[in-house]
Amino acid sequence: MIYQSFKKIDMRAIIPVAGVGTRLRPHTYSLPKVLLNVAGKPILAHILDALQQQGIEKATIITGYMGELVEEFVRKRYKLDVTFVEQGQLLGLGHAIWTAKDTFDESPLMIILGDTIFDVDLSLAFKSGISSLGVKEVDDPRRFGVVMNGADGYIQKLIEKPETPVSNLALVGLYYISNPALLKESLETLINNDIRTRGEYQLTDALQLMIDKGEKFNTFPVEGWYDCGKPETLLSTNRFLLDRKPTERKFKDSVIIQPSYVSDKAIIERSVIGPYTSVADDAVVIDSIIQDSIISYGAKVTKSMLVDSIVGNNAELNGHFHRLNIGNSSTIDHS
Repeated sequence: MIYQSFKKIDMRAIIPVAGVGTRLRPHTYSLPKVLLNVAGKPILAHILDALQQQGIEKATIITGYMGELVEEFVRKRYKLDVTFVEQGQLLGLGHAIWTAKDTFDESPLMIILGDTIFDVDLSLAFKSGISSLGVKEVDDPRRFGVVMNGADGYIQKLIEKPETPVSNLALVGLYYISNPALLKESLETLINNDIRTRGEYQLTDALQLMIDKGEKFNTFPVEGWYDCGKPETLLSTNRFLLDRKPTERKFKDSVIIQPSYVSDKAIIERSVIGPYTSVADDAVVIDSIIQDSIISYGAKVTKSMLVDSIVGNNAELNGHFHRLNIGNSSTIDHS
């Protein structure tokens, strides 16, 4: 993300992270999706670091699957004014935000989806002083919620996954809400009247109710929008982040090809790392060649050749492979 300010801002971030992350199994059998490693630290850490750099120090994190691990991570690592709320049932993004309604006050809200990393100056969202939604032009808008602007430049209509394309401005998961009281009221309307779209309570439906009641919304552009929901997109996000900020570390008997990230707490011996490889804290790589891969916390890789691979926390790999996706605390010996 791009950071512009260190001055504290009176704003609350709302971060829903309750999802199970089935597309990222086997890693999410033992770890929530937002704690998966990308470019040397968990997805959630990239989001929280960006908020702190922007001066946003109040947050509500909506948990569900393995929520205790999320809370443990945040409490241990961050000095934030953070409240944790559990979403007991996964009934849609609107329902997730509704579960956090009691943490709303008069401060504006910045809703940020917890499984996506953005490259954007967040101040673009609130510089106009009115509610604003992050958008990106896409080729196929049928997979997204989309925005239709009126002649006055304000958002006129929001449509969730339109079957017939009506706009190519897709919502990307960044929502600045200047009127949290009206958002709360609109979410209550959805829940109390059981208004669902595709079987779920949609945040876009609540935002449309706000627009219908006279709330003005505009948009701000988000060019950098990186999904972490599948192994291939996690790896592509890893590449993007390493391009932005590679780290230099040298070893007497190993070669690090940039861009790559190797933690100061990792051990590398007689190996070639990179390009586009991240090696996290306490990982060990010996006698191996690793390219375009993620080696997570505490993993041990020996005598292996890896490309386009994800090795989970505390996993052990010994052998000769070209590509694999191995979950946490697993052991593969192919020697």
